[in-house]
Amino acid sequence: MTEPTVITAEEEFQVIAGKTVDEPERLSWDSRTRRVITVYIPLALFLIVLLFPFYWMAITSVKPDYEMYDYKKYNPFWVHSPTLENIRKLLFETEYPRWLMTTMGIATAATFLSVGASVLAAYAIERLRFKGAQHVGLAIYLAYLVPPTILFIPLATLIFQFGLFDSPVALILTYPTFLIPFCTWLLIGYFKSIPYELEECALIDGASRLQILRRITLPLAVPGLISAGIFAFTLSWNEFIYALAFIQSTEKKTVPVAILTELVTGDVYQWGSLMAGSLLGSVPVALIYSFFVEYYVSSMTGAVKE
Repeated sequence: MTEPTVITAEEEFQVIAGKTVDEPERLSWDSRTRRVITVYIPLALFLIVLLFPFYWMAITSVKPDYEMYDYKKYNPFWVHSPTLENIRKLLFETEYPRWLMTTMGIATAATFLSVGASVLAAYAIERLRFKGAQHVGLAIYLAYLVPPTILFIPLATLIFQFGLFDSPVALILTYPTFLIPFCTWLLIGYFKSIPYELEECALIDGASRLQILRRITLPLAVPGLISAGIFAFTLSWNEFIYALAFIQSTEKKTVPVAILTELVTGDVYQWGSLMAGSLLGSVPVALIYSFFVEYYVSSMTGAVKE
């Protein structure tokens, strides 16, 4: 006499759902195909679109002139006879090293000035809780949306009146006009993520607002400060309109302006040196992002969340 077959609840559910009890679980070929189509192919396309400009600059900077203009004989996407002549000409026959140092100094000074002012403004708006603080924060962010071309004429008038034309100081003082609004908005959102109870305990212990800001809030807001600094440094490094208008001397120009105005003579474009200058000019910003990308992402997440 055979014993009755015992069916578990899970097996019964599989039978009702249309599956046989003995059918093994298997990864369907369709799911792998779907993952390739929806994940890997879009990711590959994104990487190609993102990295292709840097690849084009790299191969152009080491490509001889005769390869650039003879696409019938030479493949435009490859270098047949690499040369360092374009880089040598850029570094030793132009003022590029000086342009690079000038741009670094201006971007660094404008970044520290903007982040310092933004910290004070954001802390006052978020922590002091005065009437209309939210409207003030919104107004500061809306100031960031004003196009630089609208502010160009009044800023140019002030620069001439103070005798700062053709001086790096002019750029250091004008760049915060568009850096401070966004950095303030970013830090307001990050300060919201810091528990206010910590500051209340410090106030009870007799600490002043500046002591709280220096010893409690700023150490906890390091990711936000780094994010604001990266944003300010990047915009200062790549700014073009003010640097073109307020700087005239060749040796005082910034990299974005100099490689366009000094490496283009009439209708002749020195493509090799121009691309080499663009590629070398993007290295400092890329290094900064690579070192502080984790802080940047965490800060943007905290700011946007609020």
